[in-house]
Amino acid sequence: MSISTKTGLDVNPLLQPWNTYFGLPPFGEFNASHFVPVFDRALFEHCEELSVIASQNAPANFENTLTAFDTSGRLLNRISLLFHNLTSSETSQELRAIQLEMAPRLAAHENSIYMNAALFNRIDGLHKERHSLDLAPDEMRLLERVHLDFVRAGGQLQGAQRDRYGELTTMLASLCTQFAQNVLADESAFVLPLNESDLAGLPDFVRAAAANAATQRGLPESSHVITLSPSLADPFLAFSTRRDLREKIWRARQARGAHAGSCDNRPVVTQIMALRQKQAEMLGYASYAEYELVDRMAGTPNAVFKLLEQAWEPAKAFAALDRKALTDLAAQRGEPTPIAAWDWRYLAQILKAERFDLDESVLKPYFSLDNMVAAMFDCAHRLFGLRFAEQTGIPLHHPDARLWEVRNRQDDLVGVFIGDNFARPTKRSGAWMSVFRSQSGHQGGTLPIVVNNNNFAKADVTLLSVDDVRTLFHEFGHGLHGLLSQVRFERLAGTRVLRDFVELPSQIFENWAMEPQILQQHARHYQTGAPIPADLMEKLKQSRKFDQAWATVQYTGPALMDMALHSLPPGNAIDVEAFEAEQREKLGIPLDIGERHSLAHFQHLFAGASYAAGYYVYMWAEVLEADGFAAFKEAGDPFDAATAERLLTTIYSAGNSQDPAAAYRAFRGRDPKIEPMLQKRGLLTL
Repeated sequence: MSISTKTGLDVNPLLQPWNTYFGLPPFGEFNASHFVPVFDRALFEHCEELSVIASQNAPANFENTLTAFDTSGRLLNRISLLFHNLTSSETSQELRAIQLEMAPRLAAHENSIYMNAALFNRIDGLHKERHSLDLAPDEMRLLERVHLDFVRAGGQLQGAQRDRYGELTTMLASLCTQFAQNVLADESAFVLPLNESDLAGLPDFVRAAAANAATQRGLPESSHVITLSPSLADPFLAFSTRRDLREKIWRARQARGAHAGSCDNRPVVTQIMALRQKQAEMLGYASYAEYELVDRMAGTPNAVFKLLEQAWEPAKAFAALDRKALTDLAAQRGEPTPIAAWDWRYLAQILKAERFDLDESVLKPYFSLDNMVAAMFDCAHRLFGLRFAEQTGIPLHHPDARLWEVRNRQDDLVGVFIGDNFARPTKRSGAWMSVFRSQSGHQGGTLPIVVNNNNFAKADVTLLSVDDVRTLFHEFGHGLHGLLSQVRFERLAGTRVLRDFVELPSQIFENWAMEPQILQQHARHYQTGAPIPADLMEKLKQSRKFDQAWATVQYTGPALMDMALHSLPPGNAIDVEAFEAEQREKLGIPLDIGERHSLAHFQHLFAGASYAAGYYVYMWAEVLEADGFAAFKEAGDPFDAATAERLLTTIYSAGNSQDPAAAYRAFRGRDPKIEPMLQKRGLLTL
C-alpha cells in the first residue's frame, strides 16, 4: 500500500469513487491510517439510513422497510469487507492495532441495529402479517431471515437487558479478535531452522518449499526452515526421518495459543465461553449450542451428536487396525514403539507406498499449482459453462494474488475471481473464501468480487499434494457459490446460507478433482509435461480410503469436543486444559492420533462465532455432498448436463432464497442418505 499519510476526508482515497477496474479497492492509493476516518463516516451514514427507515411515518411495507434495510450500509459493508480481507491475508502491525480498536465499535454498531426497537417493530409487524402480504418467495424468505436475525441478536429484549446484551456482544468481539491475533502471532514467530543433516528424508519439493520459506523471512541463501503452515509442516511430518524434529513440529502446532505469555488463549477461551453462555441464557436457551442450532439444518445438539457418533466409533475401530499395521512396520524398521502422534503420518506414508506402490514424492510432480488451477476452471466450464480469462497489471492486495474475469455461456460477465494461494507471515493459516463485493440484484445488479485464500508453500514451481488439490477445489467450490449467485437481495446472496449447508457447494466440488478425465488432461509432470500414467491413477484410486480412519478421528474428536463445550449450561466456568483432558478420556481420543485442533488455537470456534457449536458442519455437508455426487454417478457421467443444471439452479445460484432442505430435495429428488458418506470414508463394514 502507499506510504501517503493524508487522512482528511476530502483526500481519503477510500472515500473517493473507486474508479478502478471492476470497482476493486484502490490498492496502492491508501494505507492503514485511512481506515478509521472511513469507518467513522460509514458508521454515521448507516445510522442515518436506519433512522430514516425506523422513523418514517408511512406504514411499514416490504419496500420501505425490508428492501431499504437490505440496501442500507453499503459504504460500511464495502469498507468492512476490504478491511477484513486485509487483516486476514496481508496484515500489519498498524492494521492489527486498528482491528483491536474497531472490533468493539463494529460490534456495538451491529448491536445498535438489532436493538433498535422502532426498526424491529416495523419488521416484526410485517412478519406477523406475512402470510397476507402477497410476497414473492424470495421476499418471504428475506422477511423471515431478517426477522430471525433480529430475534437471535436480542431484538426482543427490553430495558436493561438490551444494554447488557450489547455489552456482551462488544466484549466478545474484542476477545475473538484477540484470539485470532494470538494464533497468528504464534504461527508467525515459529521457525525450525534446518541444517543439511536435518533435511534427511525430505523430497526435493519439501526442500524447495523450506528454502522459499527461509527466503520469505530474509534468511541467507541456502537456508531452510519449517514453519507451522500445514502445507509445510504436514509434508515434513510425513517424510522427515528425524523423529526428534517431527516431535518438535507436532508439539509446536499443538502449543499454539496454549502457553504462558502475551499470546495465551486459554483465559481468552474461558472468557468467551462465559459470555456465550450468558448470551444463551438471556435469550432463553439451555446452552449456547441450542441457541446456535436454531439456525442450522441439524436443529438440535442431539442430531449433531447422533451424526458424529455414527462415524466416531467405526473410525476408532478401523484406526486400531491401522495402528497395528503401523506398529508392526515401526518394529520391522527398528523405529520406537508404541508409536506417537508425530510418527503416524511418517509411518503411514511408508505403508501407503508399500501397499499401493504409491510414493507421494512420485505423485506430487504431476500436481503443479498452475495445472490444478486450470483443472478447476475446466471443471467449472464443463459443469456450468464458465470461462476464466486472466487479467494482469491490475493492482491487488498482494503481488502473489492473481485475477480472472469470469463469463458464462452467453459471454456475460458474472464477476471476477481472485486467487491468493501462498503462505506468508502476514497471512493467517488455513484456507478460506471471501468477497470484496457480494452479488445482489438480477440483470443489471451488482456483480461479485470473490477471493480464494490458500496457504501453499511457495516454490519456483509449486507442487501440491492430493490433499492440497482437494483444498484448492474445496475453496473454489465456495468461490463458485459466490460467483454464480443470482438473487435479488444481498442478505440472501451467495454463501450467506445456513452454516451446515454452506459446505455443500465446496465439498461436492472436491469430487471432480480426482475424476480420471480431469487427471488425464491436467495432471502433467511439471518437468516433462507427460500426463499422469494410467497405472499411477489407478493406484491413486485404490488408495483413496487409506488412513481415512485417522483423518476421521482427527476431525470428529474436535467436532465432538466443540459440541460438548458449547452444550454446557450457563454458569459453568471453563478450565480449558481440564475440559480437554476430561473429553479426551471420555471420548477415548487415541493419543497417537490426537486432534486436528486444540481449543487454544481452534479459530473456527473462537476467532468468531461462525463455526461455534458448528465444527460438525463439514461432516453434515459431507452427507449431502456424497449423496449428491452420487446423482452424477447414477446419470453415468460426472459432468452430466441435466444434473449439473439442477445443481446450478437449486444450489449454486440460489443462495439462501429457500429452505436448504427444500433446495436439496429440489436437486436430488429426495432427502439425503448417510450411507454414501460412510462408504466414502470406508466406515461401513469392519
